[in-house]
Amino acid sequence: MEDATVTVADIESVGADAVAIAIESPETFDARPGQFVKLGAVVDGEEHNRFYTISSPDTADRFEVTVEIDPEGELGPYLDALEPGDTLTMSGPYGNAYYEDEPRVVVLAGGPGVGPAIGIARRALADGNEAAVVYRDGAPIHGAALDDIEAAGATVHVLDSDADMTDAVRDVLAGTDDEQVFVYGFADFLDSATAAVEAAGGDSDRAKVENFG
Repeated sequence: MEDATVTVADIESVGADAVAIAIESPETFDARPGQFVKLGAVVDGEEHNRFYTISSPDTADRFEVTVEIDPEGELGPYLDALEPGDTLTMSGPYGNAYYEDEPRVVVLAGGPGVGPAIGIARRALADGNEAAVVYRDGAPIHGAALDDIEAAGATVHVLDSDADMTDAVRDVLAGTDDEQVFVYGFADFLDSATAAVEAAGGDSDRAKVENFG
């Protein structure tokens, strides 16, 4: 979808300097959890755009993105101040590392990777499939959503930012042919996560990976 004007339906805090923004889906918009969109706005006379990964299980009527706010950033503080009824520009969806009805999903998430982890786990559980999340962050967010996912039957590990991931990854890997591993985060996290998959006996080459930079 080319640039379209979209309306904010809701916005809520999901942790320190982090918000979940619910956006009304345009009529022709269709995306899978794990894909991302480009959101934009004019701030102080200049247009700014950033990519945000979908953190809702579907996009039927509305969809959610999770935004970590940099108080010194150009777009983040503007998004943090949004109210229902405000508008943004949007294009997308983008990305190939998304949920495709796999019977078992294991999502390894670093930092903002928790957004797609939430969306994929929610969708898999709603579909009657299995889900597990390993999330590493020095200041975790989305605590309520992670608790809900765990209560619904997912295995969830939340680790400190410098923690070794191998034991947690070994715990969640089933090693079955119908299992799909997803990895979302910045480059240094991707290195740690894929190394943990290999150390735990998995095959990192089969993982769906999204590098946030």
